[in-house]
Amino acid sequence: MQSEKLTLVSHYLCPYVQRASIVLSEKGVAFERHYIDLAAKPDWFLRISPLGKVPLLAIPRAGRDDAILFESAVICEYLEETQAGAPLHPADRMIRARHRGWMEFGSSVLADLWVYETTKDAEQFDAKRQTLAAKLAMLEQELGEGLYFAGKHFSMVDAVFAPVFRYFEMFETLFESGIFDGLSRVNAWRKALAVRPSVVEAVTEDYQQRLMVFLRQHDACLLARGKLAA
Repeated sequence: MQSEKLTLVSHYLCPYVQRASIVLSEKGVAFERHYIDLAAKPDWFLRISPLGKVPLLAIPRAGRDDAILFESAVICEYLEETQAGAPLHPADRMIRARHRGWMEFGSSVLADLWVYETTKDAEQFDAKRQTLAAKLAMLEQELGEGLYFAGKHFSMVDAVFAPVFRYFEMFETLFESGIFDGLSRVNAWRKALAVRPSVVEAVTEDYQQRLMVFLRQHDACLLARGKLAA
């Protein structure tokens, strides 16, 4: 693969792709997107993606094939270390380490969300709803004053949680889960992230339509609950 500028190999719904896109935008880096169908992965993609997953970041090298980075956390850390723009990690080592811990926490929330949005089993759905509510309650205790996780400064933790909250922009219109009840700080945080340009631009305009198709394809319990609530 040879590119003229940084290329983010993507899937339309992948939250990990969104993380990388958000960081690229926050750093002011020009890049192209190349979308693939994960249900029919092209051979060229399988040759350069060791785990068969997105995102990949293809970095041009003069006279040579692109250097390929895989895994969103690795891509984001590389961009933080190599690109100009406002730092997305705090300077203090202890705080930076704690932020990385909350980034991993965000990945665990995404794992719960995968089950929440795809399961057909009502009991499993309710269990994950309770798990998600408990985890967001932990975040409520961690958040302080200001729009973002670290206050007034946008950070890597925000880039991790923005795709998490984007799911709920649709999910909560289908089914009032109660997950966000009483979480005033979390609710203010998700609203601030929803309108940040880097977050808005991390997905295509038809994101919600694509997500709805995905839910229907999985015959998700979430859709059934929404119909019952209606």
